[in-house]
Order: sequence, then structure tokens, then C-alpha cells
Amino acid sequence: MVQKLIEISLRNRWLVLVIAVALFVWGIIAVKQNPVDAIPDLSENQVIVFTEWMGRSPQIIEDQVTYPLVSNLQGIPKVKNIRGTSMFGMSFVYIVFEDNVDVYWARTRVLERLNYAQRLLPQGVTPALGPDGTGVGHIFWYHLDAPKMDLGEQRALQDWYIRFALQTIPGVAEVASFGGFEKQYQLVIDPVKLQFYNLSMTDVVNKVKAGNNDVGGRKFEMSDMAYIIRGLGYIKNKEDIENIALANDKGIPVRVKDVATIQMGGDLRLGIFDANGQGEVVGGIVVMRYGENADKVISNIKAKMNEVQKGLPEGVSFKIDYDRSELIEAAIANIKDKLIEEISIVCIIVILFLLHWRSAMSIIIQIPITIGISFILLNAFGLSSNIMSLTGVALAIGVIVDNGIIMSENAYRNLSEWQNSHDPNQRTN
Repeated sequence: MVQKLIEISLRNRWLVLVIAVALFVWGIIAVKQNPVDAIPDLSENQVIVFTEWMGRSPQIIEDQVTYPLVSNLQGIPKVKNIRGTSMFGMSFVYIVFEDNVDVYWARTRVLERLNYAQRLLPQGVTPALGPDGTGVGHIFWYHLDAPKMDLGEQRALQDWYIRFALQTIPGVAEVASFGGFEKQYQLVIDPVKLQFYNLSMTDVVNKVKAGNNDVGGRKFEMSDMAYIIRGLGYIKNKEDIENIALANDKGIPVRVKDVATIQMGGDLRLGIFDANGQGEVVGGIVVMRYGENADKVISNIKAKMNEVQKGLPEGVSFKIDYDRSELIEAAIANIKDKLIEEISIVCIIVILFLLHWRSAMSIIIQIPITIGISFILLNAFGLSSNIMSLTGVALAIGVIVDNGIIMSENAYRNLSEWQNSHDPNQRTN
């Protein structure tokens, strides 16, 4: 079989060259299309269901949220395991699917079951799917360098401007904000004044909710013109909250400011983010979507950050804390250096020992074609390039070179023996 293949190749040299060139071109295209990452993704194929019910103990979360969700998500097809975790005010359910299941098909099946399980949860509790990322999806961390802004203003800038801009980048599943204070209006209610005006805490909550709303009216026609009537009631500052009416005491309206003090404060925090021991900072974590090219996504993030930088207040800039592209580029540069080194060594060794440049070229040509074929196979099996696969390619280059040298030397030996056996001078001696 091998002999026949060699004979066919020798008789059709141009066909072999055309096939080699086609594989080389296809390999170059495969190299550009193959996703590049620093580390292989060995995480489970899972979908995360997150439910928030603040102020409740882990036991209540377990009984009224986690258990109903886990029990109703068990009928999903191609599920390997379901795990639930309950903590203070939050519930996490991890649905682990088989490895060959498409992640977006799995998310669709989970979402269908959540629509049914929603009716079993307490009123106002809504479960949500986690981002379509993996355990190694945290590819980029940054924080804001803003010495002239307090932590609340920095967090507002991150949540309402920077995060929205970065989430538009293709391949980004989520931009998670961290650090600082989430601004909120806080009502400090005096219980004695509530009792004096015969009001309850529920009355204050309901009236404040009702007072923060826009309402629509009907169309009003006058002088051949039509006007749309609407009531503007959204809260814009503390004074708007203070003037919300709660009740009527002997013809005099009781406002929020009569029973409470309104202040601007920060939401409850469960942790802080410190940069190199120099104080708290505000920033974000960019999570990559499943199956994307990490190097390309990070490049797009940096380009987008340069655009966002133009719209930031004076004195505010980005500081990068973690950039996986540095590790990716180092791995790619390493295999490039090894490739150049081995090609150079092969040329020198073959030319010195065989004194034949065509033999050196036959060995060198094998290296890029073989690497191109390896990337074609990586794309075919849906695998990304990472430190593990690139290291394997670098090691395989040595094997390819060794085989080429051995085959060339063996061909020369057989040719030499054939020439000696057919040389009349050698037979006479």
C-alpha cells in the first residue's frame, strides 16, 4: 500500500504539489479562524439559574426557592446533574448537561422550564439565567483611576456609561461591576411620627412607589390642534420624595418629610475591591461568551475602551488589572520562535551532511503544511488554540523534522547502494 502510494506520487508530482499548496492555503485560513485562548476550557457544560430574594435566611431560600426550582428542572433532557446552593438572600441552581449538548439549546430548555416553575415561587421572586460564559470566561479586568471622584460617582459612571458601552462588543457575555457604592435614596423613618399620624411602614412604601411614576391621559383637541395629556411624576431629586403626600390630617397633607429624613447613600455591600493596598477602586470584569476567540475579543475591548475614554470626565482613565492576551501572545510568539529555529537548524544540518538544497526544501515544506493540517483538524473538532495545543504543535515539529531527515538519509543510502551495485568499476574491483 505504501509502495503504491509512493509510486502514484512520483508519477503525479504536479498533482501532489497542487494538493500541498491547497492544504497550506486552507491551513492559513484555519489558523486565522481558529479561536485562540491561553488555557483550555475544561469547565462543565452548565447553565446557571440565579434567584435573588434579599433579606431572607438561607433556610427560607432553600425551602421556598432552591428546592422548587431543583425539583421542577429535573425533567430537562440530556441533563447529567443538578446542584443547588442557598445563601443569604440568593439562590444558585447549576444544571449540568452532557458534553455534546449545544449550550444555547440547553439555555432554551432551561428557560422553558423556568416559565412553569415561576408559579411555584413567592410573589415578586423572579429567577434569571446566568451569562452564557464558562468558568474561564473572565478574560479582562480593569478599574478606574479617578482621584477627583468619590466611590459613589465612580460606580455610577461604571454602571450607567462604561458597562453599557463594553457590553456592545461582539463576544462579550457580561460586564460585571465591582467596588464603590451603588447610589440610592434612603428614607430614615421616625416611628414616633408614624404613630402620631396613624401611618404604617407599608403606607409609606406604597405611597412612595405610587408617587414615582408617569401616567398617561387622553388626547385633548383645541383649535384644530391635538395635545397629548400626561402626568410627569418620576423622582429626580430628594425634594421630590420629601413632597410626596402620605395622608391627610385635618385638611393638611402629611408629606414624607414630615415623618422621615431623606438622604443619598450607598447600597449594602458584601465586600470591597482594593488595588495593590492603595485603597478602594471601582472597575469591571469582562466575561467572554462561550466559544469565542479570546484574543480577538480582548483586542476589541481595548479598542472600545479608547473610544469610551474620550467621553469620560477629565482626570478619569482606565487601569488594566488582568489581560489574558499577554499570555496568549506569549504562547503564539513562542511557537513562532520554535518554528523559525527548527527550520533554520534543519537547513543547516541537511545542507552540511547531504550537500543538497532540494533535500532540505523537501523537509522544510513538511513543517508549515503539517501545522496547517493540525489547525484544520482543530476547527473540525471545535477545539481552540491554547497553551496545551500550541505546545503539542511545537513538540510535533521536532518529530516532523526527525522523520524528514531520516527519510532523506534513507533515500540517499538506498540510492548509493543502487549506484554501487550498477557501477561497472565497482563490480570489476
